[in-house]
Amino acid sequence: MIDEYDLMPQEEPFDPFAVMLFKALQVLAFLFFVALLAIAPEAKDGKIDSKAEFLVTMAWPDQHPDDFDMFVQDPLGNMVWYRRREAGFMLLDRDDRGGANDFILVNGRKVLSPIRQETVSIRGIVAGEYTVNIYHFIAMGREPVPVSVKVEKLNPTVQVVHYDKMMMQSAGTERTAVRFSIDASGGIVDVNHHEKSLLQTLRRRPSKSG
Repeated sequence: MIDEYDLMPQEEPFDPFAVMLFKALQVLAFLFFVALLAIAPEAKDGKIDSKAEFLVTMAWPDQHPDDFDMFVQDPLGNMVWYRRREAGFMLLDRDDRGGANDFILVNGRKVLSPIRQETVSIRGIVAGEYTVNIYHFIAMGREPVPVSVKVEKLNPTVQVVHYDKMMMQSAGTERTAVRFSIDASGGIVDVNHHEKSLLQTLRRRPSKSG
């Protein structure tokens, strides 16, 4: 009686071909999704290749209040220092101000850093001579301070090109820590300590206007 008013659900006829077609479409969709994942380029989020050829490190005693600055000049005359942190293939990765606002971030909080170190990375090969100078910017005491400079060639394996310590006597003092020359393949051809003032070089450069 109820069937006469079409109130009972009517069972549709089973079609095996339609079922197989639907399953095949599901498989094709899954395979297409997997293929997209395989060929999609990895997101870089603006990351820059940080590979370096040389690393120059200046360090002085931990927690020391004095401020030292490192100047590095390449064969083309480019120079990095605290007012110009990138030039040519060189990058001043860390500018340490001694006891003045020398903080590091730990879990989002500023923590006073005891480490006294500046680093310059050289990210390409330019044949010729590089000059590394130390400048005693601020002196809080009268005692000389030992400052070390290390130059490392990073590729194909790490090789220490230069390591030495020098005593810096007073504020305003500039010293040449090392001058090293490389050839077109990055090989070291000369290391010396002849004094060369990079501050004088900066002062002689014409100022840019406009």
